[in-house]
Amino acid sequence: MGMGEPMLNIENVLAACERLPDIGITHRRTAISTVGWIPGIERLAEQDMPLRLALSLHAADEALRSQLMPVNDRYPLADVLDACRAFYERKRRRVFVEYVMLAGVNDRYEQALALASVLSGRREDQPSIFKVNLIPYNPTGSGGPDPYRGSTRESIAAFRTALESRGIPATVRLTRGRDIDAACGQLAARVG
Repeated sequence: MGMGEPMLNIENVLAACERLPDIGITHRRTAISTVGWIPGIERLAEQDMPLRLALSLHAADEALRSQLMPVNDRYPLADVLDACRAFYERKRRRVFVEYVMLAGVNDRYEQALALASVLSGRREDQPSIFKVNLIPYNPTGSGGPDPYRGSTRESIAAFRTALESRGIPATVRLTRGRDIDAACGQLAARVG
């Protein structure tokens, strides 16, 4: 995760995944991350390996998601979520949703409700096929002013509570490595 779009190199990613058990990493503990590249999601669903799928989503609103993630213009969120649901139907593996928390951008209560709504689409008595990982934003310091700030712990906790109250499991990702510029999203930010 965080080093490019694996689905654009899916054949080599899958070849590497086949070898992971040789070094002690099981397929069941391996997740392939995507920004929503539908052909890659479909290809991953065809695999016999019980790999997991992680979707970087960051906004349930199409316009905001397009602003944060231009791939949304090519593969709209509704289509991407349909591909994720088809992946689940084929693999019976819960889909992780990666959601970076940006203060004043995507962390409001209403946005949590919208996220829960787009991820639902199931009967009340069924567990969610999605699990949301709320990721505190890590500033990169990579030239120029950073347009984003991370959400407060209180905002993240309220967002999580709103999701869980609507049946969407959510966790807050631990931030490790920030002190050495090695936290999520920071590794590719600095050169030399």
